[in-house]
Amino acid sequence: MKTILALLCVVVIGANTRHVDGQSITWMSLEEAQELSKTTPKKILVDVYTHWCGPCKMMMKYTFTHPWIVKYINENYYAVKLNAEGADPITFKGKTFSNPGYKKDKPGRNSTHQLTQAIANVNGRIAYPTIVFIDKNLNVITPVQGYQKPAQFEPMLKFIAEDKYVGQKWQEYMTSFKSELQ
Repeated sequence: MKTILALLCVVVIGANTRHVDGQSITWMSLEEAQELSKTTPKKILVDVYTHWCGPCKMMMKYTFTHPWIVKYINENYYAVKLNAEGADPITFKGKTFSNPGYKKDKPGRNSTHQLTQAIANVNGRIAYPTIVFIDKNLNVITPVQGYQKPAQFEPMLKFIAEDKYVGQKWQEYMTSFKSELQ
């Protein structure tokens, strides 16, 4: 019994240490992010994914585990995972979105959640993954579609977090961008 208890303590302490060391992103629901923003305003980063999407899995495995990316997101954003085809109702800016076409136990693709359609649509097209950046007033800044490697994602994270998008064009920003990735 003592061995099991000791092992459990090591696992719990190890999990907490990993989190403290910045090894995993603190994911939350959109409702939680909105609530936290009321007292401590931060931009929100929404990872719009599906369970069947290969590039979504790659982003989770390679980009969202990169130490610099993890630390930067945890410090500058509330990070939200949004299952683009999920069944749960989600309230955003006082409006409840649902997925009326959702079919339980359906293998593969399912219908698209109304919130996905509202925030991840780019020129009439939805793709996965899509990262949606939301400002402190809960306005969508921009959705960015497709798999992003850490080196591609870093400048986007900074461009939005540091409010460079407000007065500077992306191309101009990239001419002086200096990476911190190792």
